[in-house]
Amino acid sequence: MSSAPPAAHGHDAAGHGHDAHHDHDEHGASHGTFGGYLAGFLLSILLTAIPFWLIMGDVFRSPTTAAIVVLVFAAIQIVVHMVYFLHMNSKSESGWTMLALIFTVVVVVITLAGSFWVMHHLNANMMPMAPHDDTMPMSPEGMRQMR
Repeated sequence: MSSAPPAAHGHDAAGHGHDAHHDHDEHGASHGTFGGYLAGFLLSILLTAIPFWLIMGDVFRSPTTAAIVVLVFAAIQIVVHMVYFLHMNSKSESGWTMLALIFTVVVVVITLAGSFWVMHHLNANMMPMAPHDDTMPMSPEGMRQMR
Protein backbone atom coordinates (compact mmCIF):
# COMPACT_ATOMS: atom_id res chain seq x y z
CA MET A 1 0.00 0.00 0.00
CA SER A 2 2.70 2.30 -0.88
CA SER A 3 1.79 5.43 -2.77
CA ALA A 4 5.19 5.77 -4.45
CA PRO A 5 4.98 6.06 -8.21
CA PRO A 6 5.84 2.86 -10.01
CA ALA A 7 9.29 2.71 -11.65
CA ALA A 8 10.48 5.86 -9.89
CA HIS A 9 13.76 4.15 -9.21
CA GLY A 10 13.52 1.63 -11.99
CA HIS A 11 16.32 0.68 -14.33
CA ASP A 12 15.09 2.70 -17.32
CA ALA A 13 13.83 5.69 -15.30
CA ALA A 14 17.32 6.61 -14.14
CA GLY A 15 18.59 6.75 -17.71
CA HIS A 16 20.77 3.68 -17.38
CA GLY A 17 18.77 1.40 -19.59
CA HIS A 18 19.95 -0.38 -22.68
CA ASP A 19 19.09 2.54 -24.92
CA ALA A 20 21.20 5.00 -22.90
CA HIS A 21 24.45 3.52 -24.20
CA HIS A 22 23.49 4.20 -27.79
CA ASP A 23 22.80 7.88 -27.15
CA HIS A 24 26.39 9.15 -27.08
CA ASP A 25 26.02 11.40 -30.10
CA GLU A 26 23.51 13.77 -28.50
CA HIS A 27 26.24 16.42 -28.17
CA GLY A 28 27.56 15.91 -31.67
CA ALA A 29 30.63 13.91 -30.66
CA SER A 30 31.80 11.67 -33.44
CA HIS A 31 33.17 8.22 -32.88
CA GLY A 32 36.11 6.99 -34.87
CA THR A 33 35.84 4.23 -37.40
CA PHE A 34 38.58 2.00 -38.69
CA GLY A 35 38.53 3.85 -42.01
CA GLY A 36 38.80 7.21 -40.24
CA TYR A 37 41.74 6.08 -38.13
CA LEU A 38 43.42 4.56 -41.18
CA ALA A 39 42.98 7.77 -43.17
CA GLY A 40 44.41 9.81 -40.28
CA PHE A 41 47.34 7.43 -39.94
CA LEU A 42 48.15 7.53 -43.66
CA LEU A 43 47.88 11.33 -43.73
CA SER A 44 50.19 11.53 -40.72
CA ILE A 45 52.78 9.34 -42.45
CA LEU A 46 52.54 11.42 -45.63
CA LEU A 47 52.76 14.71 -43.73
CA THR A 48 55.90 13.42 -41.98
CA ALA A 49 57.57 11.88 -45.04
CA ILE A 50 57.22 14.93 -47.31
CA PRO A 51 59.07 17.38 -45.00
CA PHE A 52 61.67 14.70 -44.27
CA TRP A 53 62.29 14.28 -48.00
CA LEU A 54 62.36 18.07 -48.53
CA ILE A 55 65.08 18.52 -45.91
CA MET A 56 67.13 15.40 -46.64
CA GLY A 57 66.92 15.98 -50.41
CA ASP A 58 68.06 19.60 -49.95
CA VAL A 59 65.19 20.77 -52.16
CA PHE A 60 65.23 24.40 -51.01
CA ARG A 61 68.30 26.61 -51.26
CA SER A 62 67.17 28.92 -48.49
CA PRO A 63 67.02 27.50 -44.94
CA THR A 64 64.30 30.04 -44.14
CA THR A 65 62.06 28.74 -46.92
CA ALA A 66 62.68 25.15 -45.81
CA ALA A 67 61.79 26.03 -42.20
CA ILE A 68 58.58 27.78 -43.25
CA VAL A 69 57.50 24.82 -45.41
CA VAL A 70 58.22 22.35 -42.59
CA LEU A 71 56.24 24.51 -40.13
CA VAL A 72 53.28 24.61 -42.54
CA PHE A 73 53.34 20.81 -42.82
CA ALA A 74 53.53 20.60 -39.00
CA ALA A 75 50.47 22.85 -38.62
CA ILE A 76 48.54 20.73 -41.14
CA GLN A 77 49.54 17.60 -39.24
CA ILE A 78 48.29 19.09 -35.97
CA VAL A 79 44.90 19.68 -37.60
CA VAL A 80 44.86 16.10 -38.96
CA HIS A 81 45.56 14.70 -35.49
CA MET A 82 42.86 16.85 -33.90
CA VAL A 83 40.23 15.89 -36.46
CA TYR A 84 40.98 12.19 -37.01
CA PHE A 85 42.25 11.12 -33.58
CA LEU A 86 40.83 13.62 -31.07
CA HIS A 87 37.54 13.96 -33.00
CA MET A 88 37.40 17.71 -32.50
CA ASN A 89 34.84 19.65 -34.47
CA SER A 90 32.53 22.59 -33.93
CA LYS A 91 29.60 20.29 -33.02
CA SER A 92 31.18 18.23 -30.23
CA GLU A 93 30.12 19.29 -26.74
CA SER A 94 28.11 22.19 -28.14
CA GLY A 95 31.24 23.89 -29.47
CA TRP A 96 33.04 24.15 -26.12
CA THR A 97 35.87 21.90 -27.31
CA MET A 98 36.55 24.15 -30.29
CA LEU A 99 36.30 27.27 -28.11
CA ALA A 100 38.86 25.80 -25.69
CA LEU A 101 41.15 24.98 -28.62
CA ILE A 102 40.88 28.50 -30.04
CA PHE A 103 41.64 30.01 -26.63
CA THR A 104 44.67 27.73 -26.24
CA VAL A 105 45.99 28.65 -29.70
CA VAL A 106 45.57 32.38 -28.96
CA VAL A 107 47.44 32.08 -25.65
CA VAL A 108 50.26 30.05 -27.25
CA VAL A 109 50.61 32.53 -30.15
CA ILE A 110 50.69 35.51 -27.78
CA THR A 111 53.27 33.79 -25.56
CA LEU A 112 55.53 32.76 -28.45
CA ALA A 113 55.24 36.09 -30.28
CA GLY A 114 55.96 37.99 -27.08
CA SER A 115 58.95 35.80 -26.28
CA PHE A 116 60.42 36.24 -29.76
CA TRP A 117 59.77 39.99 -29.61
CA VAL A 118 61.52 40.32 -26.24
CA MET A 119 64.48 38.16 -27.35
CA HIS A 120 64.85 40.11 -30.60
CA HIS A 121 64.85 43.47 -28.83
CA LEU A 122 67.25 42.25 -26.17
CA ASN A 123 69.59 41.06 -28.90
CA ALA A 124 69.25 44.28 -30.93
CA ASN A 125 69.71 46.60 -27.95
CA MET A 126 72.47 44.70 -26.18
CA MET A 127 75.74 46.61 -25.96
CA PRO A 128 78.58 44.80 -27.73
CA MET A 129 81.10 43.39 -25.31
CA ALA A 130 84.80 43.67 -26.02
CA PRO A 131 86.44 40.26 -26.05
CA HIS A 132 89.06 39.89 -23.34
CA ASP A 133 91.72 37.39 -22.89
CA ASP A 134 92.09 36.59 -19.20
CA THR A 135 94.87 34.07 -19.72
CA MET A 136 97.69 36.61 -20.31
CA PRO A 137 98.48 39.45 -17.92
CA MET A 138 98.62 42.88 -19.50
CA SER A 139 102.03 44.49 -19.84
CA PRO A 140 102.71 47.98 -18.39
CA GLU A 141 102.91 49.40 -21.95
CA GLY A 142 99.46 48.02 -22.72
CA MET A 143 98.09 49.57 -19.55
CA ARG A 144 99.52 52.98 -20.56
CA GLN A 145 97.97 52.70 -24.05
CA MET A 146 94.52 52.06 -22.62
CA ARG A 147 94.59 55.34 -20.61
